[in-house]
Amino acid sequence: MAITDLCLCIDLGTGGPKVGVVTFDGDLIAHELHHVTTHFNDHGGATQDATEWWELIRSSATRLLHAKGVDRTLVKAVAVTGQYASTVPVDEQGVPTGPCVTWLDTRGGPYSRRAIGGALQGYNARKLRRFVQRSGGAPSTSGADPVGQILYLLHEQPQICANTRWFMEPVDYLTMRFSGVATGSHASRLAMWMTDNRHLETLHYDETLLDSVGLTHEKLPTLVRAASVIGAVKPEVASELGLATSTLVVAGLPDLHAAAFGARATAPFATHMALSTTSWISCPLAKKKTDAMHSIAAVPGLTNDSYVMIDNQETGAKALEWLQHLLAGGEEPMSFEQMTALAASSPPGANGVRFTPWLAGERSPIDDKRARAGFTNLSITTTTADMIRAVMEGVAANSAWLFGYVEKFAERTLTPIRLVGGGAQSDLWCQIIADALDREVHQVTSPMTAQLRGMALAASVSLGYRSLDQVDDVALSTRVFEPVEVHAELYRGLVKDLAGLYQRDKKWSRRAAKI
Repeated sequence: MAITDLCLCIDLGTGGPKVGVVTFDGDLIAHELHHVTTHFNDHGGATQDATEWWELIRSSATRLLHAKGVDRTLVKAVAVTGQYASTVPVDEQGVPTGPCVTWLDTRGGPYSRRAIGGALQGYNARKLRRFVQRSGGAPSTSGADPVGQILYLLHEQPQICANTRWFMEPVDYLTMRFSGVATGSHASRLAMWMTDNRHLETLHYDETLLDSVGLTHEKLPTLVRAASVIGAVKPEVASELGLATSTLVVAGLPDLHAAAFGARATAPFATHMALSTTSWISCPLAKKKTDAMHSIAAVPGLTNDSYVMIDNQETGAKALEWLQHLLAGGEEPMSFEQMTALAASSPPGANGVRFTPWLAGERSPIDDKRARAGFTNLSITTTTADMIRAVMEGVAANSAWLFGYVEKFAERTLTPIRLVGGGAQSDLWCQIIADALDREVHQVTSPMTAQLRGMALAASVSLGYRSLDQVDDVALSTRVFEPVEVHAELYRGLVKDLAGLYQRDKKWSRRAAKI
């Protein structure tokens, strides 16, 4: 029987928030997408205005909930997903005291290296062992995560810190704006690596790990169970949006988890891949484990008694957006559809043009924040179509490079791969991914809104509409792409090329980064 009750869902991507009204069966009734600006500076800063997020979400939700065809009396819950590994400093009421320091910000690097740096791949061996044993991973020495961000704020932004009550993840910050309650979870705080993930039932931060980097739990929000109900919408927010004061707020989840729900990939080893601003390959796992060499780990999962694989490639479909604006030269850019149609006119292999997609450095399968992107083998006969296709193939080859280590981590062949994210709107890119991974790929219908729909399904579990093991039974339309062997063989060579180009250029990139 179809569930007609509704959930107000928010997906805060790096590019901006999506706001949607979704049934608890994951059917999207209405949605809006808004763009925000990331502010970069020459010192490694990368910030966003968290107040702008909230204003956009409030106005968008009000329009959607009052639109024709939307019965807001059926809205039973609010649920937030989105970017993680970022820090929003807020006061007691949840109002930002400064900008969000995003996952792209590296200004905390010197403080992170001072806290955990050493000779073992840049880490203090004793501290790294302690982190991996307890949490499954460790803060990055680049500073591009909550530990580096908080250390940066404490050392260099004392006025912000003086006015700050909580250091929040973005999904927890937005959840607090709806509920008035400051919370986090093992899942939402996963990028901080400050919980003992051997014991997911223990809802507190690990004091030993905090002490290892010189932090305390004083300004960290109380931990609750992942995706649990934390209370009702604040009366003033309910009144503004036109919601009942009984509307419940569900604890936020990272986009990694919401994508698993949206792809109906919640069963053990059911695999999805995101082709969004960033990219990842993930599946639920039964036990905690870590591949520190390739930045792959099992982290707190879809419930408080399970795990999910985490890895991250810093640039996914964002690479095509970057090229889109680069080619425009200030004029009106080609649309996504025009670019991918043009790419289809270039043959597999892009006439020998290669693209390394590390526009923001890389995390998996190599952890190198100073790795950089580039085109190789351009010639006087290279066309725009070749360059576009090379970008799409470079992103796919990077995913295939990671996928080899992912399957070793899972200790089994993973197929099919359900593909979500804005890049997955392209049939051509889906086929390239299938060929590069040499696996059957299922393109999820409306892949760009998969996380919105996924959060409604997560909320349906939290509110008792269904159990987790019933989520994958909810109907999902997909289009299947089978790998073409001759193309798969070509892309196996491209993956080797990519790894070789990294080895060739890494010393130069590190040298150039110091200029």
